[in-house]
Parts: sequence; structure tokens; C-alpha cells
Amino acid sequence: MPSKKRVRMVRGEVPGPKARAVIRRTNKAISPSIARDDPLVVESAHGSVVTDVDGNRFIDFSAGIAVLSTGSTHPKVVAAAKRQLDKFIHFSYTDFYYENLVTLAEKLSELTPGNGEKKVYWGNSGAEANEAAMKLARNYTKRPLFLAHSGAFHGRTMGSLSLTASKPIQRKGSFPMVPDVVHFPFPYCYRCPWKQTFPECDYYCVDYFKEQYLEKFVPIEDVAAYFFEPFQGEGGYIIPPPEYFKKMSFMRKEGVLFVADEVQTGIGRSGKFFAVEHFGIEPDIISIAKGIASGFPLGGIVASAQIMDSWVPGQHASTFGANPVAVEAALATLEVINSERLVENAVKMGRVAMKRLLEMKEDYEIVGDVRGKGLFIGVEIVKDKKSKECGVDEAQAIARACFKDGLILILAGRNTLRVIPPLNIARGELEEGLDVLEGAIAQVNSEA
Repeated sequence: MPSKKRVRMVRGEVPGPKARAVIRRTNKAISPSIARDDPLVVESAHGSVVTDVDGNRFIDFSAGIAVLSTGSTHPKVVAAAKRQLDKFIHFSYTDFYYENLVTLAEKLSELTPGNGEKKVYWGNSGAEANEAAMKLARNYTKRPLFLAHSGAFHGRTMGSLSLTASKPIQRKGSFPMVPDVVHFPFPYCYRCPWKQTFPECDYYCVDYFKEQYLEKFVPIEDVAAYFFEPFQGEGGYIIPPPEYFKKMSFMRKEGVLFVADEVQTGIGRSGKFFAVEHFGIEPDIISIAKGIASGFPLGGIVASAQIMDSWVPGQHASTFGANPVAVEAALATLEVINSERLVENAVKMGRVAMKRLLEMKEDYEIVGDVRGKGLFIGVEIVKDKKSKECGVDEAQAIARACFKDGLILILAGRNTLRVIPPLNIARGELEEGLDVLEGAIAQVNSEA
């Protein structure tokens, strides 16, 4: 049989001379607040393949942090954006009307869980979406408190940062936060905060929340909303046990709104259009961004009409929200996801990846846990399986080795590798990337 054609191509040291020059200029001109995993300077990108300024070619397992759902520069997305550019670029939906944003809102209302009437608010990013959800929840309920999880990431603007609790550096120097946010542990079964084992624990995490929070110091009648990621992203790609959110739904009877942050998990990445569908619940508000427009800035929230109608004109808006070019890109993205069956491809390619990664877990001492749904997969690296000590240095070493061998891979939490390629990644590209990843794991494992 003929050998497979190799996708990636790395010539010499990376970053190369042109990339190093751009990095030097970046360090001089751009805020140091931005942390980057790989010294990648992009020249072009198509599908799941990225070329840097020195001509090196990489397989993309990052998708722009789960943004490039249809891959880079999908022809239908590019064509839709170009058509809109020839019509008009901006006119601000805060003061005027245009049709395509209504069409997109109607489509999203059909795709989100629940059959009731819904309405959409448009902004530019996930952080803005969660800011809007915070304001809407307080406005509707007339209550002050929010609940969120430790390990959560909901954004870095002041409101969303107050919900975020994944890394101290993200909050450093920003206190005081927006008041009245209460954090409690996320059900992280591999590292259970209560040293329990699932399923024998019988969801002790829910009992603990009731006993140590609601019965001690959080009056539930003052809680406006419970913010949650169906799967934690930045916190470490953590999948909660299957009945967790249903068991937490007792709060809804007390008037607490459920806000599902689907910024990273939504738009087909988990093998469902929204990850919350894996748990059989219908949130009151869903926040959306990242994969919705294949790289164009767009974010928003979908809520029941009853909740959204608690706002009055002028109460919340965004000058650049629902930019018509981004909206056309989003409409094209939804069409591509449907016509090319990308949710199904996420399931199929996710199975391929999980099989290989679970085999790596068996073969290498430093692979502590593999977890995921669809193409939302985390590989937790440890010092050794018995102690489960976080393999921070090892995870970083694996990512560096992958990059040098032509694979773009980023981390989540302190020590988890993310496998989040575009939803339309071809099997050959996926398997080649997994080969690179296994080679890097084997190398670091042998040195541990």
C-alpha cells in the first residue's frame, strides 16, 4: 500500500527567523497581558492546516480556541462575508434594522433546547454574552446573587471575570470584583474534592452544596442565576457526571435561572449542537460565541421571550454587536455544519481520537485521564498515575514537542492538553496529529 501523504512540514528550527522577528516586534508593541502557548506566527490557514511566515505547515488541534468550527477560510463562509462586504459593513443594530440578524436569531432559537418562544441579544464575544446574561438575570429576577463554579471560565471583563475562577492570574490586580458571586466546587470526578468515587458517591457533590452553602450562608431566594459550563473548558476540560445538572435543577423551583455558558462547548463541538443537550435540561439563558461565525467576532444570548422582555429599550446594547459581515459568516457556518454533517463528523472523529488517546492512557504513566465528548477532549498529564500529581512541566513539554513536530496543541487548566480541531477535520489529518501527540507523550514519558 502507498504511504499516506504527510500533511505537516517543519523545516529547521521553529519558530524560524521571520517568526522570531514578528515575536520581537510583538513583545515591544503589544500588551504583555496576553499569554501564548505556541510561538506560531500565522501566514495562512485553510481547513485544519496552518502555514507560518517561514513556510512551516502545521496540523491544527486548537481551532483558534474552539472558534474555527468549519476550519479556516471555509469557501462558503468566505463567500458569504465577501457578499456582505459589497453591500454594507456596519450600520449599528442598536439604532437601525437589518434582516440577516433576525434570520440568524430565528435559526438559533430553533436550535437551542426548549420549544417556547425565545429572543436573542447580540454582542461580539463570549465575555459580552455573559455580561449580558448577568444583567438580564438580575433585571428579570430582581435578585442580587450569582452562583458559579470554582474552575469556571466565563470571560475577563469585570462582570464575567467575577464569575471566572479558573486561575488566580486572571483575577490578579482586578479586585474588588462585582459583588455577590458565590463559587462552589465543580464535580471533577478524577480529582474529587471530597475524595469520593463515582458512582458510589451518589452525587455527594450536590448534597455538599445544599448542606454547606444553601443551609449555611446562601439564601436561595436571593439567587438570580446559576452560571455553569456544561463541560468546564479553561478549568481543565472536565465532564461532569451525567445526572449532575438534573440533580441541581431543584433550584429552578426556587426561581433561580439556569445560565448555560456554551461559548466553548456549543455549535456542534461536543457531538450535540449544544453540550447541555447531553444532560437533558433546558436552560433559561444560553450564552454563545466562539464557533458561531467561524472566526468572525460574534456573541450573544438566547433566552425565553418572557425573560428577555423584562428589558426595555435602551437598557442594554452594543454598537458593534451583530455586525452584518459576522452575521453572514454565522449563517454560512450553520449551513455548512448542516450540509456537511459536521456534528456527526465531530462524533465520528471524536471516537477515533478517544480510542487512540485511551490506548495512550494505558501505555504511558504520565497520561492520567482522558475525557471528552465529540471533538471536545482533554488529556490530563500527571507525574504518575498513583499520586495524580499535576504534570504541569510535562504537559508544557508535550505541547512544545508537538509544535516542533508540526502540531498546534494548547493547554487547559494547569496540565490538560486540549484536542479541539475544526469540526470538519479529515481522518487522515486527525490521525497524523495523534501520531505526533503520541510521539511527544512517549518522549516526555521516557524522560519522567
